[in-house]
Amino acid sequence: MNPAVATLTYDYTDSTAVLGPLSTAAEPHAYDLCERHALGLTVPRGWQVVRLTTEFEPAPPSPDDLSALADAVREASHRRPAARPAARPPAAPVTHHLPGPLPGRPSFEIVHGGKDSDD
Repeated sequence: MNPAVATLTYDYTDSTAVLGPLSTAAEPHAYDLCERHALGLTVPRGWQVVRLTTEFEPAPPSPDDLSALADAVREASHRRPAARPAARPPAAPVTHHLPGPLPGRPSFEIVHGGKDSDD
């Protein structure tokens, strides 16, 4: 995964995509792209792309990045691995049959000569 270096926004009314430097604020309809995707950006036929920059540099680490990393490490260190359920032994083969249907359970029988039968 490569770091984001540019922010993409759309203006649907003008059929325009705007590709600019990495935004410092989160926007609901903005998309941060890595350099590979920023350089390879294409838009639908009839749209135009406004490129506010052609060279992209990753943003330097911010205090928020460091805090998020520290929080993730702290959280991971407190987690205990989930206990795996004990493996069940394979089911034993049926070596006997009950003498009739179980009480309260429907009884089924095989009927030959049905719709999908070759009989």
